[in-house]
Amino acid sequence: MEQLNLSGKSILITGGTGSLGKALTRRIFARWPDVRRLVIFSRDEQKQFVMAQEYPHSQYPAIRFFIGDVRDRERLVRAMQDVDYVIHAAAMKHVHLAEYNPSECIKTNVGGAENVIYACLETGVQRAVALSTDKACAPINLYGATKLTSDKLFIAANNIRGTNPIRFSVVRYGNVMGSNGSVIPFFIKKKGEGFLPITDPRMTRFNISLDGGVDMVFHALASAWGGEIFIPKIPSYRITDVATAVAPDMEQRVVGIRPGEKIHEEMITPSDSFYTYDMGKYYAIIPSVPNWDLEKFKREFGATLVENGFSYNSGTNTEWVTVEELRRFITAHVDPNFAV
Repeated sequence: MEQLNLSGKSILITGGTGSLGKALTRRIFARWPDVRRLVIFSRDEQKQFVMAQEYPHSQYPAIRFFIGDVRDRERLVRAMQDVDYVIHAAAMKHVHLAEYNPSECIKTNVGGAENVIYACLETGVQRAVALSTDKACAPINLYGATKLTSDKLFIAANNIRGTNPIRFSVVRYGNVMGSNGSVIPFFIKKKGEGFLPITDPRMTRFNISLDGGVDMVFHALASAWGGEIFIPKIPSYRITDVATAVAPDMEQRVVGIRPGEKIHEEMITPSDSFYTYDMGKYYAIIPSVPNWDLEKFKREFGATLVENGFSYNSGTNTEWVTVEELRRFITAHVDPNFAV
């Protein structure tokens, strides 16, 4: 198994001003201060301006801020000149906004993925990792359907690379706890309004920290053979437990699920089980027809095929985040002044 070493390398992060992009940036500079170049590619100039104050060029000479949209193929090709690794994190992510603006979601999440793949193939990128979501598994909303399509595009890109040594892979995980737009900051803002809105008291979600998400990206960059969907083994949480952790004495008022929401999320369906391997700390869904030696892959990683019909569902998960663990997380990672 290869060890990731970004010393002297050039990396580009699409959607680099988002929560994960900033976490990746922080970890890259902490672990590899001699990285050659780190390109933050995003379309929001205000977020780029703010992030540039955190990473002034005088202290971080390797950083570059590229304003651009993944819908713009030419801009991506220009930004990827002399880039070794690409992390594709840009996407329209809000389920209800995608339902209301379907064509815009498709342009960014599907067309943007195609453009990233094309630019990688054109510019000599060595590895490309796309960020997926649990909502891409058996999707019932447009956001999930576009991310499933993006996953398929990245997997299939390994079949058209020819002699190009690039490897495309995907990392799929659940909600990133404490990230922008996630439920904990939302509930904290609602504390003064008299009640917390609960979509459905049965609702569960997979949970991963920002650091856990970064770890999975680094793992995929180092270990991908091409075409895998990497899935971490992570705990679930109950939405009612999150509400209790934030405000134990507040009313939890059921308001109904929003368009496109599920009660529970899946990351592996029974239909995926025929191609899913247990890798120890994570699972990997491999291509149905991999273009590499499967037996060698299994030997190198100690990978074992899961049982037929296996599924990975937030509602039937065996590992759960407790209310007390949620409170500790909020204090450590979301709001140091948090008090119940």
